[in-house]
Amino acid sequence: MKVATWNVNSIKARAEHVHRWLARQTPDILCLQELKGLDFPHELFASLGYTALCVTQKAYNGVAILSKHALTPVMDRLPGDDTDDQARYLEVTCQDFRILNIYLPNGNPVESDKYPYKFAWMDRLYDRVRSLREGRVPFMVCGDFNVIPEAEDCYNPALWSEDALFRLETREKFRAIMALGLTDSFRVFDQTPQRYTFWDYQAGCWPKNQGMRIDHILTSPAVTDRLISGNIDTAPRGEDSPSDHTPYVIEIS
Repeated sequence: MKVATWNVNSIKARAEHVHRWLARQTPDILCLQELKGLDFPHELFASLGYTALCVTQKAYNGVAILSKHALTPVMDRLPGDDTDDQARYLEVTCQDFRILNIYLPNGNPVESDKYPYKFAWMDRLYDRVRSLREGRVPFMVCGDFNVIPEAEDCYNPALWSEDALFRLETREKFRAIMALGLTDSFRVFDQTPQRYTFWDYQAGCWPKNQGMRIDHILTSPAVTDRLISGNIDTAPRGEDSPSDHTPYVIEIS
């Protein structure tokens, strides 16, 4: 089974990009983030055999899960704050495991209330992951984490040292989540530095490979044992009018 995650930076602008990629790569499941709108093109993807569940928001955020298999919705918001109405979380059951699709807050600028919101969101994610681990539920957390895990995951660590994606406090919270027993699926198969999933639109970052790896699939032990491969597909980033992110794909037995 192939599972992929991709921040599309507007499904309205990138619907055909996603359709082409699905037709070419045929994953079983695709988790999308940053839909940026209330509408979702269900019919377009149904033509390829995919059904979709989504949580949308006007102009911002939004997550969706496309699948060739039956999905059972579990929750459409991250527990822990009933006042949080941002569309950043979708949890479903597919076959014998759980999928958490997240669009973790960026947190910049760090002097604003966006940084404490990022921290609070990560604390809530920690609590949710801990609950699933205690319940021995097989699961994976897919999405745009807006976290650069290590120095080798960005092109210039010094440049990002005070950014919300790479500050020490951010990475400590990420490591705390990982310490619950999760595995960075990409690093199981690839230890190469400077492998990225995001390249800014500015300053020629894409042709210079000045990017960062912030899109991840973290797996619980039962899913980690089933991992076959983990690959970043850079091809969509080189298309016309692309998302600034590219898909990351794993295969499990």
